[in-house]
Amino acid sequence: MINWEKLNRGDMNLINHVTDRAVNIFPQLDRLSIHMDVSAAHISGCKLDLQRLLKFDDFDFAHDIAGINAHLNRQTGELEDCFLPRCAA
Repeated sequence: MINWEKLNRGDMNLINHVTDRAVNIFPQLDRLSIHMDVSAAHISGCKLDLQRLLKFDDFDFAHDIAGINAHLNRQTGELEDCFLPRCAA
């Protein structure tokens, strides 16, 4: 189970910026899904360097967002299938 209380205000702000950028690259994904996926991954086992993610070029940024979307266990928040985002802290 994901403990959403672990998400602090600073991380939420960065995730909002990540989500804004991701929506432009992946218009087929909705904003809420992206925000929740990145948040869940960040607080449930694969801490992300969110500042670094925001600075990535489009290719590396898209790799991490698509990978999180494809490999996230939405019950636990853990990334499966040995996927490790390039922005992992």
